[in-house]
Amino acid sequence: MNETGLGQTRHVTTTQHVTTTSEYGILGIRDVDFHLDRVPASADLVDLVERHWLVRWQLPEGRRASVTLLPHPCVNLVFDRGQVAIAGVGQERFTYEYSGEGRVFGVKFRPGAFLPFLGGPVSQLTGQAVPLATLWGADDARRFAGELATSADLDDLVAVAERHLRAHWPQPDPEVAIVGRIVHALLHDRCVSRVDDVSARFGLSARSLQRLFQRYVGVSPKWVLQRYRLHEAAARLAEGTGGTWAEVAVELG
Repeated sequence: MNETGLGQTRHVTTTQHVTTTSEYGILGIRDVDFHLDRVPASADLVDLVERHWLVRWQLPEGRRASVTLLPHPCVNLVFDRGQVAIAGVGQERFTYEYSGEGRVFGVKFRPGAFLPFLGGPVSQLTGQAVPLATLWGADDARRFAGELATSADLDDLVAVAERHLRAHWPQPDPEVAIVGRIVHALLHDRCVSRVDDVSARFGLSARSLQRLFQRYVGVSPKWVLQRYRLHEAAARLAEGTGGTWAEVAVELG
């Protein structure tokens, strides 16, 4: 059976808050082995939060399945198996194996938007996940996990998550919006195929751009550009609409 599950999900976009994360990057048998739901953040949180997501499954006894994730340049808050963790940008693809019945809920922050919560370079989270307790304290993290565990559905999960996020909402940081505009260009503009294109468009030296991304995103702008093109290439090939690898590679640069 061919792997599918890379189709786009509805997304609410305003002129102030454009999409800064790819809709692709999930390799698995969607709506058979697992179900994925995505909903946008509430209006007062969209400066820093892109969306909420929920993966759920219910497999027959004795059957196992897996889903592979191509990394996004985003920090996620993840609730899985009763624990809440902060997952930094993964630099390698990640495969999650599961059986029986279960769910994983997450909050996807905009690229660069977790630094105000963290209070330091996001690169220190790259490639790893840390317990939320290290950031919010044991009591708040335990209370948060307990409320998520008893939430009946996605609406309840989102309501709990947003209430706790508001309680820990950081001071505004103007650099987040700058990073967001750059990432939007990397995601959507096919004229941007090299880091030099970004530097010229936004009036930043290559060194300044690298420092900005290491501090706010946790990976380089070149890495972000390559991953976004890889997401689209994988989607086209999985859907049978992209032609050969060579043709897709040429088209996407």
